Amino acid sequence: MIIAATAILTPRGKLDPGWIEISGRTITSLGSGRPPRPADHTFYGTLVPGFVDAHIHGGGGASFNDPDPDAADRIAATHLRHGTTTMMASLVTAPLDELTRALRALTAKVRDGIIAGIHLEGPWLSHDYRGAHDPALLQAPQLRDIETLLQAGEGAVRMVTIAPELPHALEAIRMITGHGAVAAIGHTGASYDQTRAALDAGASAGTHLFNAMRPLHHREPGPATALLEDSNVFAEVIADGVHLHPAILRLAFNSPAKTVLVTDAMAAACAANGRYRLGKLDVNVHDGQARLAQDGSIAGSTLTLHAALRYAVHTADIPLSHAVRALTEHPAAMLGLSDIGTLTPSKRADLVALGPALDIQAVMQAGTWTTSPP
Repeated sequence: MIIAATAILTPRGKLDPGWIEISGRTITSLGSGRPPRPADHTFYGTLVPGFVDAHIHGGGGASFNDPDPDAADRIAATHLRHGTTTMMASLVTAPLDELTRALRALTAKVRDGIIAGIHLEGPWLSHDYRGAHDPALLQAPQLRDIETLLQAGEGAVRMVTIAPELPHALEAIRMITGHGAVAAIGHTGASYDQTRAALDAGASAGTHLFNAMRPLHHREPGPATALLEDSNVFAEVIADGVHLHPAILRLAFNSPAKTVLVTDAMAAACAANGRYRLGKLDVNVHDGQARLAQDGSIAGSTLTLHAALRYAVHTADIPLSHAVRALTEHPAAMLGLSDIGTLTPSKRADLVALGPALDIQAVMQAGTWTTSPP
């Protein structure tokens, strides 16, 4: 199959115009100008890689913490319609036995290719910066508990968020990375120096930068500064107009860190306003904003990565190529997913066709159209 487009975004720059050839599930070649034979499909817009969501809790009315065995399939199908061809299953803080059961169930979904891996967001988080996590369940990291959960995941846990100021956090970070997972700094009141120590111990990412995090101060730069100034760090940001001001979003994109656009979406993404649960906590969703019923704290988002892309480009004035990289190449690299994230030969054929206004014209996952091309 050959697909032609007005433009194709690749790691080496824009093909304008360009074409891409796909055989089965794989990209075999691509180039600029006219294709070597008549194209099977032509798009008058821009082809980009399929979106990769490294931090997502739910959508379509379902949550990855749900015991419902079909929840993961529903969430994946919901976000696939909006261009997300790869996602992590993020679990909010819960009792350890519930997390163990959820990990075992989701590991099967990883084997089936429904999700790419699992992200443990809690319970090793700061009480003061807990966000929408149940304070009664938060705890300092215990190495035996971390080992138990990582073993329950059978290699499927690719990311763990931890507050580095907690007792034994540095040992925990070394254990997490020793199992091949990403240690991410988040929900934290850590100082600049404590954050640097965590990075030196092996942490390499920041969870939803600036949110549920000690704020920047001119005499105590805090975790955000330590993360943004490090070119080896992947820094998550939520681009929905609720979590971050556009100027802060631009600050992140202009920093040495590699920016990663995430949704942090909960069950209400692509679903109706109303009452939901996030872990053990009640959440009210009104006008697309999710907030804890108890105190009004932000409780994730109702975002899709497609909406995040449009906000980043149209509202925050992020260049399209930079925004696309932040929801494709960067998250794939962060998670060690070497077969996706860019439109290059030998990669999996995941792509999104964007119209001139960044509307989605078509989505392909592993060489199969999931929405009919025009």
